[in-house]
Amino acid sequence: MQVLTKHYPKNCLLTVMDRYSAVVHNMEQVVMIPSLLRDVHLTGPGEQAQAPDLYTYFTMLKTIRVEVDHGLLPREEWRAKAAGHQANEAEDDEAVETEEAGEERISRELDLEAQFHLHFSSLHHILTHLTQKAQEVTRKYQEMTGQVL
Repeated sequence: MQVLTKHYPKNCLLTVMDRYSAVVHNMEQVVMIPSLLRDVHLTGPGEQAQAPDLYTYFTMLKTIRVEVDHGLLPREEWRAKAAGHQANEAEDDEAVETEEAGEERISRELDLEAQFHLHFSSLHHILTHLTQKAQEVTRKYQEMTGQVL
């Protein structure tokens, strides 16, 4: 596994981001044949039977790692990707104006420090959870291929 070279406080967001990136990088190095992960589900305690297969987790974790390492897509590109298609310009302009008006209203209503803390702690929690998923995918792949843990 890739060793972290930067040292930040344990609960620092940069530490969590570096750890996530390192674990997913390790997962990519270990999983040489990702197609073996298709139709394989984690069956640990508390896992739902309808959870995505490991291949879905593998591709999702890699995609998120790119965004963690290189930054977010511009808002318009992300919206187009999420929608699965490009909307015409008039609809986009209308949606942006409506969304911006809603964001301004919410910003006025809530304290910015409270918003920051909420999003920061949520991001910390999500990255920690995704790091654990990447470790599970790696472990399961190693078990499937008979590699030494």
